[in-house]
Amino acid sequence: MAYRVMIVDDSPSMRAFVRRVIDLSGFQMDTCLNAGNGIQGLALLQQQTVDIILTDINMPEMNGEEFLRQLEAHEQYRSIPVVVISTDATENRMHRMLHLGAKGYIAKPFSPEALRGELERVLGVTT
Repeated sequence: MAYRVMIVDDSPSMRAFVRRVIDLSGFQMDTCLNAGNGIQGLALLQQQTVDIILTDINMPEMNGEEFLRQLEAHEQYRSIPVVVISTDATENRMHRMLHLGAKGYIAKPFSPEALRGELERVLGVTT
């Protein structure tokens, strides 16, 4: 099965990098949607469905924490698993993001294998 992935990050180069790492990992991705912040991510979700969301935390207009809050507040988005990808690997930040509804957390930098493993774990993919 191929998955529909949304990458939410304010850096176009980081979005491209994450997509490239997903491709290199061998993870089965059908579609990749891109958003520059949580507001854009929510707007995309009104138009298209996704299987999983990868989001940064520090973004303008709507950061990753508020994005998670908004996803949890909307019943139609609540079931979409979210994996946070961030340079902030402190236990406090990781705990807070998981408490807000994230299902996974990956610290930058990361390997293709680590990203694939986390995506498959969160989606319940058995290999």
